[in-house]
Amino acid sequence: MTATDPTDEMPTAHEAHADHEHHHGYISDKSRYLARLKRIEGQARGLHRMVDEEKYCIDILTQISALKSALDGVAMGLLEDHLQHCVLDAARSGGDEAEERLAEASAAISRLVRS
Repeated sequence: MTATDPTDEMPTAHEAHADHEHHHGYISDKSRYLARLKRIEGQARGLHRMVDEEKYCIDILTQISALKSALDGVAMGLLEDHLQHCVLDAARSGGDEAEERLAEASAAISRLVRS
């Protein structure tokens, strides 16, 4: 049985604004983000291996904490880039798009602090 990814069915926030020609704020640091995500992917595989090899619980929890911290670092970088580029550009333009981008950023921050 294969599970479907619910994000496949929903348009992303960017797709909802596809008519707006704009490069994402992170594009200048894309290679750095990709490298960080690759390291995070390796950490996740390492966690899987630790559980498979029945490593000590505290050691696994320590690695989970490190993984969460790494993900938080990526999230905060992307959020900063989004605020500095997408939100700031929209705010300069004004109108409905500015309000939408600000609402998106607020919702993203809310999701990040809840987790």
